[in-house]
Amino acid sequence: MNKLKRFYELLITTLFGAIPTLFLGPKLRNVIYRTIFARLGKSVYIQDGVELVNAYCAEIGDGVHIFRGVRFNAAGENNHIRLESGVALERNVDIGCLDHTNITIKKGTFIGSDVCITGPGDIVIGERCLIAAHCGIYANNHRFHNIEEPITVQGISRKGIVIEDDCWLGHAVTVLDGVTIGKGSVIGAGAVVTKDIPPYSVAVGVPAKVIKNRLVDGEPNQGIKFSDLVKQSLTTSN
Repeated sequence: MNKLKRFYELLITTLFGAIPTLFLGPKLRNVIYRTIFARLGKSVYIQDGVELVNAYCAEIGDGVHIFRGVRFNAAGENNHIRLESGVALERNVDIGCLDHTNITIKKGTFIGSDVCITGPGDIVIGERCLIAAHCGIYANNHRFHNIEEPITVQGISRKGIVIEDDCWLGHAVTVLDGVTIGKGSVIGAGAVVTKDIPPYSVAVGVPAKVIKNRLVDGEPNQGIKFSDLVKQSLTTSN
C-alpha cells in the first residue's frame, strides 16, 4: 500500500471511525468506507472503534457485523481478507496477514470476542461456524532447528489452516498451522489442535484427541440460533 492510500485510509477512519451509533455512525461508515474497502456489501454494521490497516485488500459481504475493537491488519504484499455475507465479528477480534496471505470467513459464521486469526499461511473458515471467545487460529510456526542462531532470525513456516463448514470451537481453543478440521466437528474448550480432525468429530484435550463421532453418537439438542447471538451482541454493544 502506498503512502497516499494509507494517508487517505487514516483520514477517513479518523474522521468517521469514532462516531457512535447514537449519531448514526454505522450508517455513515456503511457509505463512506466504500472508498477504502475493496468491496463493502449492503447493510453492513461497523461499530465505532474498529481499526483498519490496508482495508483496500478486504472484501465485506452483505449483512456483516463488525463490533468495537476489531482490528484488520492486511499490511504487506498481496494480502486478501474476505468476509462473506452474514459473518459477525465480536469485540476485539484481531485478523492479521503478513505477505501473500488469504483469509476467508464464509457465510453465516460467528467469531467470538478476543479471537486472533493470523497468517501468513492461508486460512479458510467455513460456513455457519461458531468460534468462541479467546480462540487462536495461527497459520505459522517459527523455525528453531539451528541452535547457533536466535529463533527470531530463523524465519517461519506456513502451511495454512482449513476449518470446514458447521464447526464449533469452544472457549480458548488453539488451532495450529497445517491443520484441517473436518465438517461438523466440535472442539472442546481449551483444546490445542495440532493434527487434522475428521468430519463430525468431537475432540478435546492438549493435544486435541477425538473422543466421539457425531454420526454414530450424536444427540438431539435445542441450541441457541446464530441470529440470536448477533441480536444479543447488538443489544449489549449499543
